[in-house]
Amino acid sequence: MGIFKNIFSSQKKESLDKGLEKSKSSFFSKLSKAVAGKSKVDDAVLDELEDVLISSDVGVATTLKIIERIEARVARDHYLGTTELHRILREEIAGLLAETHTGNEIDFTLPSGSKPHVVMVVGVNGVGKTTTIGKLAAQFTAQGKKVVLGAADTFRAAAIDQLAIWATRVGVPIVRQEMGSDPASVAYDTLQSALSKNAEVVLIDTAGRLHNKVNLMNELGKIKRVMQKVVPDAPHEVLLVLDGSTGQNAFEQATQFTKATDVNSLAVTKLDGTAKGGVVIGISDQFQIPVKYIGVGEGIDDLQVFNKFEFVDSFFSV
Repeated sequence: MGIFKNIFSSQKKESLDKGLEKSKSSFFSKLSKAVAGKSKVDDAVLDELEDVLISSDVGVATTLKIIERIEARVARDHYLGTTELHRILREEIAGLLAETHTGNEIDFTLPSGSKPHVVMVVGVNGVGKTTTIGKLAAQFTAQGKKVVLGAADTFRAAAIDQLAIWATRVGVPIVRQEMGSDPASVAYDTLQSALSKNAEVVLIDTAGRLHNKVNLMNELGKIKRVMQKVVPDAPHEVLLVLDGSTGQNAFEQATQFTKATDVNSLAVTKLDGTAKGGVVIGISDQFQIPVKYIGVGEGIDDLQVFNKFEFVDSFFSV
């Protein structure tokens, strides 16, 4: 496999392959049509390839970077056949991601130095935010970590109830108040509870309203300030959850939330139900923020740590 080192378990790799099936099938169907009857990678093929990448939700800016890399390969090697395009694409996309993505890519290991490790989870309603929190809680609990959940999305009773169901399912404590309560108050109580329980991980859900960026910014800012009264450097992580099936809309959400708060990690969900898996490549490249997790199925184990090499390997496997 060369640089594509097999560090996943076979079960996780199989889950990743299956989760990217629709995206891969759609991409290669378009690519086959683009190079049909052509033997050489020339300007016409590159124009077609550009259209394929953009229509696969890789994004315009990232697509242009990929095309430039392939143009450089063509200029250097003088002749590249269309039969080699599959391999070249795989290598150049992996190389691009290698330049822009850093962080742990093997398991759900927590960074050292912060206890509890506080994660504030943000994102619009419906992207799989609460489910992602539940699955993360399950993963950390399976490692023997003490986890506390905070239901700070107090604008929807359904969000509080859904998180409570996950807490029961995973077997972790949850801090909650009534619908309409102050989200910052919930976050404060959650950290107080986590300290009293000597917890190692705190996962705090937040409201997913994006209709007014100023209100969102103010609300998230207040939650952070109040948390810092309990844990001075909290939150250690602001995790933005994006729905991969929304394609270009995920880019817009990422743009808005990165303006509203200091997002430093990303999770892209629902990749198994869409042909828009290319969005992971574009988001990973454009925002210079690590894509930390991807969701490739409904099972608890189908939330995976994003490994760029395994992702590209699965996307381009034949």
